[in-house]
Amino acid sequence: MNKQEEIAALAILIHDLRKHKKCTLKELADKIDRSVGFLSQVERGLSRPTVADLTAISETLGVPTTYFYSLPKPKVLPWVTRPDERRTLYYANGITDILVSPKIRASFSMLESQLEAGASSGERHLSDSSEQGGYVLEGALTLWLGDDDEPVTLQAGDSFQLDSHTRCRYGNLTDQLTRVLWVYT
Repeated sequence: MNKQEEIAALAILIHDLRKHKKCTLKELADKIDRSVGFLSQVERGLSRPTVADLTAISETLGVPTTYFYSLPKPKVLPWVTRPDERRTLYYANGITDILVSPKIRASFSMLESQLEAGASSGERHLSDSSEQGGYVLEGALTLWLGDDDEPVTLQAGDSFQLDSHTRCRYGNLTDQLTRVLWVYT
């Protein structure tokens, strides 16, 4: 799929899941602290959610964030994933996530995040029910945890691990691309 097809597929997944859970646009918008108009644009593929938005949507609707990577692409081997078989999410604020795990419904999932210069997960902290960790492959990743105003900047080769429901946000404060391998339980 190309970028526009991936954005449209995400919009359909969010819309269909919300309808399946019998949740109105207003109810979901209120729970994730966003406007009905914004959420409507996301469901129509006109706007892209931030990482924090999609995490809040998944938590509110009771699914793991990896649910949104669930459109299968044909694989030659079920335990291997090749670059052209991967599902990609394009977020607002310059972040692209690529599901590199061959299986979504396993005890862990792996994502490659690509953060453009100045990209961020959003102004709001996100809180995922998954335990997660990461390994900085290239560039620098800045993390803000909980209520701590002092961020920590990790360089290529650094790694981190966060307990489930750890409130955090992250970004690339440099003028170069940052790539991170994330692992979620």
